[in-house]
Amino acid sequence: MKAYFGGDKKRIDHALRVLGFAEKILERENGNPDIVVPAAIFHDIGIHEAEKKYGSNAGKYQEMEGPPIARRILRSSGISESVINEVCEIIAHHHSPGKVNTQNFRALFDADWLVNLPDEYDIKNKKNTEKTIEKLFLTKTGREIARAMFL
Repeated sequence: MKAYFGGDKKRIDHALRVLGFAEKILERENGNPDIVVPAAIFHDIGIHEAEKKYGSNAGKYQEMEGPPIARRILRSSGISESVINEVCEIIAHHHSPGKVNTQNFRALFDADWLVNLPDEYDIKNKKNTEKTIEKLFLTKTGREIARAMFL
């Protein structure tokens, strides 16, 4: 991921922060680290290609462009096809909850929102933030971490 993103420190830092939260969620939630860790590392790997092809880093474009890139990188690492398939399925829907409904997906989704929430929502209004946390987060641990961070 670092080699692919090159000097894009912002994207590298984001992926590493998501990875850190994913690992915290996995400590208390059922999930497979062999799936969640690479999904966290590569969830936004399609962002540069999306910007190049569509002039946008919108989630739908990241979901389209990310899986082929992640698949290529993961295959070169000798990871099993079944793991690669699940990781790529998560990447292909990481902005679209409900399309994949596994604990591995939920852990990654919540980890990504723990990083993105302050950029996407006005977290100054605590009452609205509590409602957003309840509505948005898919794991108990994700909600607990979000409350501790933002309320």
